[in-house]
Amino acid sequence: MTGIKRKEYRLSWPGHALDLGKKTCIMGVLNVTPDSFSDGGRFFNSDKALEQGIELVRDGADIIDVGGESTRPYSNPVSVDEELERVIPVVEGLKKEIDRPISIDTCKAAVAREAVKAGASIINDISALGFDRGMAAAVVEAGVPVVLMHMQGAPGNMQVNPSYHDLIPEILNFLKTAADKAVAAGIKRDLIIVDPGIGFGKNFEHNLTIIRELDRFAALDMPVLLGTSRKSFIGRILGNEPVERDGGTMATVTAGIMNGAHIVRVHNVKMAVETAKVIDEIIRDEV
Repeated sequence: MTGIKRKEYRLSWPGHALDLGKKTCIMGVLNVTPDSFSDGGRFFNSDKALEQGIELVRDGADIIDVGGESTRPYSNPVSVDEELERVIPVVEGLKKEIDRPISIDTCKAAVAREAVKAGASIINDISALGFDRGMAAAVVEAGVPVVLMHMQGAPGNMQVNPSYHDLIPEILNFLKTAADKAVAAGIKRDLIIVDPGIGFGKNFEHNLTIIRELDRFAALDMPVLLGTSRKSFIGRILGNEPVERDGGTMATVTAGIMNGAHIVRVHNVKMAVETAKVIDEIIRDEV
């Protein structure tokens, strides 16, 4: 155990507030895609996706992260219209049924804008506002929190041969620069969350190093999101398929929380809630 004490942050915006650090925030993954690596398109149907989103909240999710474009390695982008057709009915339906913040996982400004109109209240951009020049303005207009993630390359090529001269400092520098650009564009610094991007342009050892040294991201003075759920590096260790990796995922969740993660993004919310509850108790200051 590192003995790290997570700094506490309060993200407050119209209709919602998140207190991060006192307890771990659980972000539930809801893929509305036909080709997700983790669930094989089980929730591509809007009605099934809505049912799953409600179930994730029942299981204890603090945030529901809705995505309509697969970003697995070697995936191809989809059009704005296709992505909108996938996610907007789900966001609209969830907004009527749940009181938790809905995150839209997109790197397209047009999708972010429409999703916010439909009820989304967090924007999760794997490109850290880098793929669409209009995304920063969309975030400013929405006035909602934004997740800035590090990725080397793009989903179509990020796993070809990821390499770094000095892994952690390079990711830290990227995220600091992205956050500074976001603030310069008018985004409030206290609404920015950073994500080191496990599996996005990283090899097996890179992913393990990020988790092992996650406490170094506290230097950015922003909440840290960790997304390890069911990813291939876990499968390499355990020799199993994505749907069989929840146990391994919880091991990474445990390590991540103990090294300072404020938010964990997971598929199995119920298991993550239980894991985080125990680890939060272990690392809390004695009273």
